[in-house]
Amino acid sequence: MLLIAISLPALAADTKPSFVVFLVDDLGYNDIGAYNPDSFYDTPHVDALAASGMKFTDGYAANPVCSPTRFGIQTGRYPTRKDCTNFFSGRRAGKFNSAPLHDQLDLEEVTMAEALKEQGYATFFAGKWHLGKTEEHWPKAQGYDVNAGGHNRGGPYGGKKYFSPYGNPRLSDGPDGEHLPDRLAQETCNFMEENKDQPFLAFVSFYSVHTPLMGRPDLVEKYKKRAAEISGEEFAAEEQVFGDKPRNVRILQKHAVYAAMVEAMDEAVGKVMTKVDELGLADNVVVAFTSDNGGLSTSEGSPTSNLPHRGGKGWIYEGGIREPFIVRWPGVTEPGATSAVPVMSTDFFPTFVKAAGGEPKGAGPIDGIDLIPALKGGSLDREALYWHYPHYSNQGGFPSGAVRMGDWKLVERYEDGRVHLYNLANDIGEQNDVAAEHDERVQQMRSKLHTWYKEVDAKFLEPKGKDGPMPWRP
Repeated sequence: MLLIAISLPALAADTKPSFVVFLVDDLGYNDIGAYNPDSFYDTPHVDALAASGMKFTDGYAANPVCSPTRFGIQTGRYPTRKDCTNFFSGRRAGKFNSAPLHDQLDLEEVTMAEALKEQGYATFFAGKWHLGKTEEHWPKAQGYDVNAGGHNRGGPYGGKKYFSPYGNPRLSDGPDGEHLPDRLAQETCNFMEENKDQPFLAFVSFYSVHTPLMGRPDLVEKYKKRAAEISGEEFAAEEQVFGDKPRNVRILQKHAVYAAMVEAMDEAVGKVMTKVDELGLADNVVVAFTSDNGGLSTSEGSPTSNLPHRGGKGWIYEGGIREPFIVRWPGVTEPGATSAVPVMSTDFFPTFVKAAGGEPKGAGPIDGIDLIPALKGGSLDREALYWHYPHYSNQGGFPSGAVRMGDWKLVERYEDGRVHLYNLANDIGEQNDVAAEHDERVQQMRSKLHTWYKEVDAKFLEPKGKDGPMPWRP
């Protein structure tokens, strides 16, 4: 999930905005109360953020898994442009081999931190990076002055994982048992204290709520008691693309450990926002919030439900790509405002750089667009959003692409080229494929998607061996 703080444009003309970015890993759209009043999880600080700013109902990640979306946030570019289309480094086979994968954020790319440093910003990164195998591609090589915990791993897999000692090569151990979300929040508070008198970017990228599923004991006990009062079916059957075992999807939120992880993340967000207030920066900061992909619902413990959205992390369905997306910008957004304008995580880069007085530039075309018109209650000049996932996901998702135009979403399968069409206005769960009833619309949207494939030089599935069958090609 992503929380961002930006200084106000209503300040004096010579005042540059500051940015605080919170990216929460694997948090689903319906994991916070602001989007789901019936959520099993308590998230009062994020809910307060939504009540004080603008909540986007149609906010999207650039990809259904983490590293590609992180590439898009840092650069403002579709990850497909550099073949960064799966988590780094994940490439598995199903009926066919997955597409080639480029598994690092190249130094030639211009990151959010590098663009803001050109405008005189101090820059800080904490938590999960997962955008390069070696230190030459970690945060300090990508424009961040300080790196507290960012390296090659996609989860807290060293030491005691979510508790100190961490075994993290870029985060010193704290007192035995110190909780990682709180530590990352404290590192952020320290940085803001030290840089309160100058413009800064603080990018807080929580390892939470990614596996391993580990919660603070007091919170786990709280949710065990709550879960005991909930009855009903927890799982339902979902499509199985590869393998012989049935694929199930969680349809009921009642996982106590995951709930504890969500609430601890929310407390860490609250700790940082309290510090913003204490430093007298509240009127100088805009706050935004999103996730890197959908909640984990079909694999690895299946700890959360994304209903009414279908699927979850690793799937091109809405459960895998639609995210919490909140922006608070005093003087621009109205408290409690809601927008149904489709937006994407690639939009943060140009929005922030322009707010800082810079011109968004990159190693190639910038795909994100400035969010300011939407933040003021208007629309954005964008015809479509695109996704490209030419892989078999760890969570069971199938290789596919998608395009959204207005209320319509077309999904294209890469094994055989089949397409599905959904009207999200009346079928948010993507259960009613109406492609056969709208041939002209299917052809129009498919043509747009294929044109985009060519523009970004998209790669596709490969045969298994030289004598194997060829997968579909656009």
